[in-house]
Amino acid sequence: ASFKQTTNFFSCRFKPVWTEIRSKSRAPAMSRCGGKDVDDIEDLLGDGDAVRAAPKRHILPKKIAPRNRGEQVERSTDSNIPGVQSVYVKTWGCSHNNSDGEYMSGQLAAYGYHITDDALTADLWLLNSCTVKGPSEDSFRNAISSGQELNKHLVIAGCVPQGHRDDSSLRRISAVGVQQIDRVVEVVEETLKGHTVRLFGTKKNEDGQKSGGASLDLPKIRKNPLIEILAVNTGCLNQCTYCKTKHARGELGSYPPEQLVARAKQAFQEGVREIWLTSEDLGAYGHDIDTRIPDLLWQLVEVIPEGAMMRLGMTNPPYILEHMEEIAKILNHPRVYSFLHVPVQAGSDLVLEAMKREYTRADFEHVVDYLKEKVPRVTIATDLICGFPTETEEDFKQSIELVEKYKFPSLFINQFYPRPGTPAARMRRIPTQEVKNRSRAVSKVFQSYRTYDHQVGERQWVLVTEIAHDKKHLVAHNKSYDQVLLEDVDGLMGKYVQVDITSSGKHFLMAELVPGSLENAARLPEPFAKGAVSGAALHKPTATASPSLLRRLVPSILLVLFIAVIIRSAQLVQLPKG
Repeated sequence: ASFKQTTNFFSCRFKPVWTEIRSKSRAPAMSRCGGKDVDDIEDLLGDGDAVRAAPKRHILPKKIAPRNRGEQVERSTDSNIPGVQSVYVKTWGCSHNNSDGEYMSGQLAAYGYHITDDALTADLWLLNSCTVKGPSEDSFRNAISSGQELNKHLVIAGCVPQGHRDDSSLRRISAVGVQQIDRVVEVVEETLKGHTVRLFGTKKNEDGQKSGGASLDLPKIRKNPLIEILAVNTGCLNQCTYCKTKHARGELGSYPPEQLVARAKQAFQEGVREIWLTSEDLGAYGHDIDTRIPDLLWQLVEVIPEGAMMRLGMTNPPYILEHMEEIAKILNHPRVYSFLHVPVQAGSDLVLEAMKREYTRADFEHVVDYLKEKVPRVTIATDLICGFPTETEEDFKQSIELVEKYKFPSLFINQFYPRPGTPAARMRRIPTQEVKNRSRAVSKVFQSYRTYDHQVGERQWVLVTEIAHDKKHLVAHNKSYDQVLLEDVDGLMGKYVQVDITSSGKHFLMAELVPGSLENAARLPEPFAKGAVSGAALHKPTATASPSLLRRLVPSILLVLFIAVIIRSAQLVQLPKG
């Protein structure tokens, strides 16, 4: 009887964490834890189409931590063999979102799930959303409806569920919060069993402050094996009246520089040729952890090998103004693209004030003028919002004049869309037709000039990283991050080579490879095959126990030791006297 009681005790202590999950019949409770349009330079990755996982030799097992208390989970009595089903991953939005999608795909593949680009045959759809603009969110919600009609298991992620946690149309769908992507396997596994799991929470560092998010060491599947998207921070310091992203990503949370540098080193060891730094506001990096963006950038350029490049992400004017001299020096570095995305959003100070952008037109012009003076051929990309509720005809005229003055090579023109829950959504809107007319007027000005013609006949260095949409050319970028198209040549992908510019278009340059350039290109590690899981070749599988699991095991371990001591004592008592 004593042995039976001990066995029952152990079975209770060590039964799976999931036996604590509430049944489906109980009321849910929210967690207590805290052609394809390109509208923004951070959208250049496209829609984040899923990629196929590599063979099992690339698998990196990941220990799944137990669930925190307070998370909503619904359970049925279904059973499933985990890790054998197929998952379709779809991502909308910025490069930060694409990075999250790559990490989630990598973890699922490492666990054994098959990542597929065939939505119809997939067992589960993982929909990674964007809430910046109405059309992106509408497309995401349409995908949910399609999945439900096809009776697919669904998991939603990204800024929409994070920023709309009380949305009744989403509450019965499993969700992964933007800072909980390291638990996507847990959510997918339970969803495939018929349960609903919604994990929203905020990662904290050792000091109790908000961190950049999930670990950068997680497995990932890069959409392009040559490009590492490195999110340096999440959230921002602004309170823009039109922006919904702040509701989802929250306040600023930065990764420590040493973690970012380590990730960059790993990426280059895995054959990456180009690093994109991304965040909601690159210039704000480090304000929360007592460091600065130039300090990080100088550390990163030290680990970029010859034949590789780094591209800086979007930064708002208020924060780059603090570091103009150092940013100019970094953009002049031979392994950093002379490119910066600085969204102005409006040419009128009155509109900028209503948007709460925290800078003036003069501030923006100072950034552009200074960089153009200090960085030869620098490319400044920017954004405009047409039809913000307070924008008058005179305000809009000032935006047109700004475009005419600087002739931006990259200009992302957006019509105002009211985002629910934002102050701008409560403002009286400009008629939709007038908003469209203003958008067309800006587009007409943008299409009226060409910025690449003067480069025809030049010899330039370019880095080749992509296949063009026509499948006949390769896409490269020169030092200014201008798009350069080359004839496809065997062995050219991923190489840093010299080319002769032969012609130009509105958005591209055509070039021919300089003879002998390919043979003399820098030799770097071979990139991973498409679909391979990052980290598998560099890290041995490790298993770590979470603090909550250890707390559960301690009493049982002590009991085992106590029983062992009693048994040993009894044996010693029964030993014959020598």
